[in-house]
Amino acid sequence: MNYHMRRRLLWMLFLIGMGVPTVPANATTLARLSFDELAQRATGIVRARCLGSLSLWRNGEIWTETDFAVTAVNKGTAPGILRISLPGGKVGHVQSQVDGVPIFHEGEEAFLFLWEVPGHGTYVLGWAQGTFRIARDARSGEERITQDSAAMPVFDPETHQFRRSGTRNLPLAAFQTKLRRALEGLNP
Repeated sequence: MNYHMRRRLLWMLFLIGMGVPTVPANATTLARLSFDELAQRATGIVRARCLGSLSLWRNGEIWTETDFAVTAVNKGTAPGILRISLPGGKVGHVQSQVDGVPIFHEGEEAFLFLWEVPGHGTYVLGWAQGTFRIARDARSGEERITQDSAAMPVFDPETHQFRRSGTRNLPLAAFQTKLRRALEGLNP
C-alpha cells in the first residue's frame, strides 16, 4: 500500500471514528439488600402498571423517565401517575446501558420499592433489587412475583462475593404476607 492510499485510509478511519458517538460509563457495584432492608429504606412501596418510557439527555448523560399508574400503595404516599428516573436508555443512535438498572415496558406491572430525593425525583431503590415484576400464570391466572435481581449477580458485603438470590416466582399472596411482615417489623 503506498503512502497516499495509507494516508487516505487513516483519514477515513479517523472521520468514521469522529462520527461514532460514545457515552462515558462508570462502573457500578450494588451491595445486596435483604427484603427487610429494602422495606425499611424505601420511602414508598407501590404496585404500579407501566404507561411508557422516554429517554433524554440530562447533564451529559442519558436518563430514562418511566411513567406508572399506581394501583396500590403499601408504604408512604404516591400520586396516581408516578414518574421514575433511571440512568441509561437510548436517544437517537446513542445507547447507554447501566447494569442493574431495570427496563420497563408499557403494560407490565411491578411492585416498586421507591426512594424519593426531594427536589431531584423518584428512583427505584437498589434498581433491580427494588423491582418485583408481576406475571400472571397462563393456566391458573395466579399472579406470581419475581425480583429483577434474582437473575443477576449482586455483591454480598458479608461474604465479599457476587451471588444470585432474591424472590423468584412467589405467589402474590405469599409476597404480600412477606411485605406486610417486613413493614410491621418497622413499627414494633
